[in-house]
Amino acid sequence: MTLQQLKYVVEVADKGSITEAAKSLFLSQPSLSASIRDLEEETGTTLFMRNSRGILLTPEGAEFLGHARQVVQQAALIEEKYITHAAVKQRFSVSTQHYSFTSSAFVELVRAYGGDDYEFTLREGKTHDIIQDVRTLRSEMGVLYLCHFNESVISKLLRESNLLFSELFSANPHIFIGRNNPLAGRDSVTLHDLEPLPCITYEQGDQNALYFSEEILPTLNHRKSIKVTDKGAIIDLMTGTDGYTISSGICPAFLRGDDIISIPLEVEEVIRIGVITHRDSRPTPLGERYLEILHRIVDGATAPDSQAIRPGGA
Repeated sequence: MTLQQLKYVVEVADKGSITEAAKSLFLSQPSLSASIRDLEEETGTTLFMRNSRGILLTPEGAEFLGHARQVVQQAALIEEKYITHAAVKQRFSVSTQHYSFTSSAFVELVRAYGGDDYEFTLREGKTHDIIQDVRTLRSEMGVLYLCHFNESVISKLLRESNLLFSELFSANPHIFIGRNNPLAGRDSVTLHDLEPLPCITYEQGDQNALYFSEEILPTLNHRKSIKVTDKGAIIDLMTGTDGYTISSGICPAFLRGDDIISIPLEVEEVIRIGVITHRDSRPTPLGERYLEILHRIVDGATAPDSQAIRPGGA
């Protein structure tokens, strides 16, 4: 097993294609395939499987990739510091569900700690992909939520992926709507109030299981339903239509201005939003700074009612 082979595994996993990985590595496809095959034979582990859509990691491959990525990253740091004597590039990556407070914290991190040479990555995406990113250490940490409906399934998946969940805060559900929505001005709303309005949710792609939904109450039937993949689109739909989405109620005022309104939803449910990390990996200094910023933003958030948000332990 060589460092070069580990770099190949990381590149193939990131590209999702032997062909694309070979191009980026300036290798022929047969050479790259042979090197991966040799590594699989040496380790006695099938790292990848092929299907009609490309190449996918096996469960064993995902675990291997997490270790490989750590070795490759540490080797790059050693090379920068002791061989090329280049300034060590600042690197940090986080995968998150579509929360404004996570992107706000990311912006503050870049401003405060970016320096002259850095590579920061914010991945807002599907719940399953967030878990996979942290499992394989493509991202240092992830942010997602648990509730009564999804907790047993998501917690089991986190345990199987060797991941830890640390709660940031818990919140009572709220709806987000535009200021011209017919429900604007209400102190609270019920599910009955929402029936005539379009429900806007995030699409979960191939992993569209109800347990991966970013919104609570995924089993409800909606007369009008709009699915999106982008946070900008959901904001445009809330301000441009009578649509609503269900979330924690936290949206920093400087991000939403007066265009988005948060109203408590009268349901017996609690949303627990937290950070997931790999059990075998310690946070980097930048990861620790990001967590500190997240906690400060959450602690300073102003909710519509004083009982809406309850800080949690991390």
